[in-house]
Amino acid sequence: MTESVDWVAVDWGTSNLRGWGIAADGSAVFEKTSPKGMGKLTREEFPAALADLLEGVSPARSGKLEVLICGMAGARQGWLEAPYLEAPTDLRGLLDGAVHPDMGDSPIRASILPGVCQKAGGDNVMRGEETQLLGLASLNPGYSGMVCMPGTHSKWAQLSGTRIERFSTAMTGEMFELLRTHSVLRHSLTGDLDGPGRAEGFKAGAEAGLAHPEQLLGTLFQVRAGSLLSGRQPDWCAGYLSGLLIGTEVGSNRHLIGDAAVPLIGAPALCALYAQVLEMAGASGAPKDATEIVLAGLKAARSFAV
Repeated sequence: MTESVDWVAVDWGTSNLRGWGIAADGSAVFEKTSPKGMGKLTREEFPAALADLLEGVSPARSGKLEVLICGMAGARQGWLEAPYLEAPTDLRGLLDGAVHPDMGDSPIRASILPGVCQKAGGDNVMRGEETQLLGLASLNPGYSGMVCMPGTHSKWAQLSGTRIERFSTAMTGEMFELLRTHSVLRHSLTGDLDGPGRAEGFKAGAEAGLAHPEQLLGTLFQVRAGSLLSGRQPDWCAGYLSGLLIGTEVGSNRHLIGDAAVPLIGAPALCALYAQVLEMAGASGAPKDATEIVLAGLKAARSFAV
């Protein structure tokens, strides 16, 4: 069965590939997913992975099928590196920085959006989150304030309309996994980590992280000591570690958070944890639908050049 669309929006992550067929009125005609994320492909395998995803899809007008891609396809180790825009920058210029990989006689014309880098105040980079920020700006015109994007490498960005002023990265998710699997704390994190004690442990860890984010390295060892001296079970220890790391992250950024609710863009369960910690810190979080946000960002990026 052939599906005819105006263009295709693609979010190419490290683990997965997602594409949406967009009609002339901006509606999504279909959604397709593939496990062929950037981390599973050699550079030469990207064209075939995209072609497989879009098999049976044709353009509604003459010419090639236009595909707009955000995410890790544009990374240095991806399909074709899309050089970073440097913050502060207006995200309406994303498409101007896109690169176009050579696909020979393929009926597909791919454009890969750039990420954003920061040099002033400490080197930092993002790739994929910039499109989410543009999507948030397009769905919330005039928004100005902090935005949090929880994940393996959480991002905190200062957004003013469509302009990203500055941002930071916290390796919170990756640190949790590294400590859980490769540190002495692993001895306290074996067994059922999702038992009833996890919520209590999370609250205790978040309180400790919020109160003294500067003491993270010392407080981490309480995971191990608590299991040895106080009989803390693995579910409590896992919750404490998660809460401590998120609490430290939120506590370190508390001075940047104003009175407005902080938009949270990411997996729903993770955003709920961040919202809980923000409330504990006297602030508030507003979880957003990540799929809606990234689609809005891709549409907005394309609209500024059409």
